[in-house]
Amino acid sequence: MVLMGPPGAGKGTQSPRIKEKYCICHLATGDMLRSQVAAKTKLGLEAKKIMESGGLVSDEIMVGMIHDELHNNPESEKLDAMLEKDKKKLDHAVELIIDDNLLVSRITGRLIHPSSGRTYHKIFDPPKVPGKDDITGEPLIQRSDDNVQTLKKRLATYHKQTTPVVDYYKQKGIWSSIDASQNQNVVWKNLLAIFGSNENK
Repeated sequence: MVLMGPPGAGKGTQSPRIKEKYCICHLATGDMLRSQVAAKTKLGLEAKKIMESGGLVSDEIMVGMIHDELHNNPESEKLDAMLEKDKKKLDHAVELIIDDNLLVSRITGRLIHPSSGRTYHKIFDPPKVPGKDDITGEPLIQRSDDNVQTLKKRLATYHKQTTPVVDYYKQKGIWSSIDASQNQNVVWKNLLAIFGSNENK
C-alpha cells in the first residue's frame, strides 16, 4: 500500500500503527531523507539544500535513496521475498487530505525525536516532559524547514506534483481518501475500514 499526503498530514503517526498491526515492511521516504541528511552523504547534502529552500526533492535523488535503502535495509529484503513469492501488487493508495491553513498550525508547532522519527506538537500532542522524548528522554528538535514561508512553498509544490499521481491511482481503482483533520484515532479507524474492504479479495 501507499500512504500519501502533504507534510504534517499524519503519515508519520499512522504508518507505525499500520506496520505493527499488519506486520508489514515500512519504508518512509521522509525517514530515508533525514537519515541521508544526518549521515551527510552526497545525496543527503543535495537534499538538505532543497528541503531548506522549501522545494521537494527531485525524482533523481529520491530514486537513488530508495535504491540504497532497498539494498541495505533488512526489512526491504523481506518485502522483496514476499512480493516475489506471492506475486503481490499494490492494492491501496490512501491519501490523507487536510486544509493547508490547518497544516501550517500543525507543522510550525511540530517537535521531532531525530533518531526515531517520533513526532509531537507543542499544543495538540505535547510530550510528557517539555522538550523531551517520552520513551528515551532525549531532546526533541524543531526542524529548520518547519516554518510558515518554507511550508507554504512545499505545499504548493506538493499539490502540483501529486495531482497526476492521485489521478493515476484513481484510474487504477485503488485510491481512497481520508479527512486528516480529524483526531488521529478517528483517522486510524478510517484506515482500518479501508484495509478491511479488500481483505477477502
